[in-house]
Amino acid sequence: MADRATGAVAAATEGAVPPERALLTVSGLTKHYGARIGCEDVSFDLHPGEVLAIVGESGSGKTTLLDCLAQRLAPTCGTVTYRMRDGSVRDLATLTEAERRLLARTDWGFVHQNPADGLRMTVSAGGNVGERLMAIGHRHYGAIRDTAIDWLGRVEIAADRIDDAPRAFSGGMRQRLQIARNLVTAPRLVFMDEPTGGLDVSVQARLLDLLRGLVRDMRLAAVVVTHDLAVARLLSQRIMVMKDGRVVEEGLTDRVLDDPQHPYAQLLVSSILTV
Repeated sequence: MADRATGAVAAATEGAVPPERALLTVSGLTKHYGARIGCEDVSFDLHPGEVLAIVGESGSGKTTLLDCLAQRLAPTCGTVTYRMRDGSVRDLATLTEAERRLLARTDWGFVHQNPADGLRMTVSAGGNVGERLMAIGHRHYGAIRDTAIDWLGRVEIAADRIDDAPRAFSGGMRQRLQIARNLVTAPRLVFMDEPTGGLDVSVQARLLDLLRGLVRDMRLAAVVVTHDLAVARLLSQRIMVMKDGRVVEEGLTDRVLDDPQHPYAQLLVSSILTV
């Protein structure tokens, strides 16, 4: 009977697709500013195509965590490993500066809350998109311009604005241009720091709809920092709630927002009238 049961299990699992390996693995990540805690002992895996939202009040440590993940800050301790396109897994702390820069402009994107921080404001819209292509070796001007026009269209910017500088754009258009600049190289991982912050509600709604479609169509993995639980619900499958630099609750987004367990998470959710 035992042999028959073993055989049945083997038959049932034969041909099953194994779970995809993590793209980003974070273990015990900690950042201290002297005696002050930025983030403390954060661990998680992020898989291809998965969107993780990090939420919490101002000062909770979510932006510090994002900057450590994106290698903009050196952590005090802990590790962040990344599965490269060739399948190798690298500890990001061991990358050379040249390797880190190459990763940041090819396989990663970073969407800032203030689009001026992620754009060249004196360079045309097409030039902003084209620069990323040239960074990975594209040299044919016509092909670069055609790709820029295509991406401007994807983010709902008219082709006849390709030669306009971002300073002539509205805040929502600048944010959409920043998204095009980040995604034109087909990255596998995108970091977003309050991507809808400071925008009017109607502009936020359009931008969120755009982001959700692009993330789905390109099968992007993303880490999204936001104080807006509606943004977390719309964009993410998983959520982490942070307070005082520590993760106090994490899980599937709908579960955490509909049935929070930690008192702080309950307070955070109850303070939002419409999620």
